[in-house]
Amino acid sequence: MNYFSHPRFLAIYSGILTIAFGVTVFAGFAAVNRRTKFDEIDVKRINLVEPDGTLRLVISDKALFPGLIIKGKEYPHPDRQSAGLIFFNDEGSENGGLIFGGSKGKDGKPESYGHLSFDEYEQDQVFAIDTDQSEGTRSSKMEIIDRPDYPITEVLALPLAERKKFMEAHAQSRPRFHLARSPDQSVSLALKDIQGRDRILLKVAPEGTPSIQLLDEKGKVVSQVTR
Repeated sequence: MNYFSHPRFLAIYSGILTIAFGVTVFAGFAAVNRRTKFDEIDVKRINLVEPDGTLRLVISDKALFPGLIIKGKEYPHPDRQSAGLIFFNDEGSENGGLIFGGSKGKDGKPESYGHLSFDEYEQDQVFAIDTDQSEGTRSSKMEIIDRPDYPITEVLALPLAERKKFMEAHAQSRPRFHLARSPDQSVSLALKDIQGRDRILLKVAPEGTPSIQLLDEKGKVVSQVTR
């Protein structure tokens, strides 16, 4: 008897082929459509990575917020006690971030802060926006900063006792632009030279008096306009 030509065998064979085809099509569709949609998600930390595993972005709560990461190696950063985002370059090194927070202290006074910055390659921030509310005062500022050329890893590799000596022997960071609303309620714009010294200072005092000052390299006012 030829079982391969039996109607029951042909029916079973046809059914197996149909199932196999369906599984193949479904698996292929799943492989192409890997996007998952959520209406809402609760998460403590998200790591955005490239196909090779290089870290490019971290979104985290305070508890899991990372330290300083340079080329995939993490260094302690004890000053970080907040939630936010950290950006990383193509080499997996930190190059900016956003942190924020706020609460009422034990004395009942509100505290609030925010910080957005972008870093130089293997160095600290060169552009930053900050806001702060504490001790009953408020301030906000925007800064542009020149950083030295040596990588920050040279400093991190040293024992804490030797870092100050290293910094004193090498080029220092220099502020170049400072726009601020100060705690005394004045607003000012300072343009600085390559040494970080104020050379042009525009200011509106708390009572509303405006002024423009031109200063020499020693900080002496050489020209002034007030009203």
